[in-house]
Amino acid sequence: MDQRSALNSRQTDSRRSFLKTAGAAVAGSFFTPAILGAEDKAGSKPPVLGEGAFQYEAIHNWGEVPKHIQWGETHGVCVDSAGLIYIKHRSKTKTPMDAIVVFDPAGKFVRSFGKEYHGGGHGIDVRKEGSDEFLYLSDTKHGVVAKTSLSGEVVWTIGRPAAPEHYKDTKQRYSPTNIAFAPDGGFYVGDGYGSHFIHKYTKEGKPEFYWGGSGTEPGKMKTPHGMWLDERDGTPKIAVCDRANHRLQYFSLDGKHLGFVNTVSFPADIDIQGDIMVVSDLHARVTLFDKQNQVITHLGYDQDWTNKVLDGFKVRTQPETWQAGRFVHPHDACFDQAGNLFVTEWVSTGRVSKLKKLS
Repeated sequence: MDQRSALNSRQTDSRRSFLKTAGAAVAGSFFTPAILGAEDKAGSKPPVLGEGAFQYEAIHNWGEVPKHIQWGETHGVCVDSAGLIYIKHRSKTKTPMDAIVVFDPAGKFVRSFGKEYHGGGHGIDVRKEGSDEFLYLSDTKHGVVAKTSLSGEVVWTIGRPAAPEHYKDTKQRYSPTNIAFAPDGGFYVGDGYGSHFIHKYTKEGKPEFYWGGSGTEPGKMKTPHGMWLDERDGTPKIAVCDRANHRLQYFSLDGKHLGFVNTVSFPADIDIQGDIMVVSDLHARVTLFDKQNQVITHLGYDQDWTNKVLDGFKVRTQPETWQAGRFVHPHDACFDQAGNLFVTEWVSTGRVSKLKKLS
């Protein structure tokens, strides 16, 4: 996450507005979630999060991090078809460090790569194309998106867009945060820390069209941070974490505004498995939604803990204060094939948690 953006948001987002956002209704019949009972049932050693058919054992500081890696802010996570877990982090060390670290399902280190993304490690997703799989990477520091093999060999790299006119001013920042995949083989790139536009590319990486820009009205965004192709109701659409507007915003595949989901606080990214959507919320919780975008449960949520976390954002640099079963700043979350969740957090020393599905 961009720290300046977070601090500015904190200054303008009071507890009252936070509570209002968390309880707001959704515009449109498809976008009508309701909170069904979000209190987590926390056990001890390790704690259990969730309720009903969605309970998870929380294993914090997951993965055997090798000696040559010192976690920076753990920004992204994805899982390939073999079950390998890819973590992308943003290190601030002077000496370049591999930005992508790969673990097997048991948490054993497999490999690392990506020194060229040092300092800009952000979004990471995996896509199967024919019999091969590829990583799609977003680099917020160097202003590029890249397609690589699972071991980091570059297929292509795309830099600053030529359109709209906004980008002709070199003082205007371009800082892509995440990518979503299109059904036609193309993909969408969110300029989350820059112009607040979303750009559509062909499968070959050629620009097609764009939409958005900064604002609060429908179709405009403030930090389109993460996004995902949502096909759960049979009609493909793009769900966008319109983070600084405290909402999810839905678009058609050609960028037309469809509706909002407001039962989020500060959404960072999205993953979908079957009918279940997970949203990593930077305001100290991970939320599960059903097919109708009704909230199933807020994992790790406690209002008093959230208030502490958001009080000047000091907790993110104080791991000695972190609590088992609570999140600090979830930045990404994804499912593995067994329905477990992996959560990465925007904290200074990095933090990866495995939520082992129990029911």
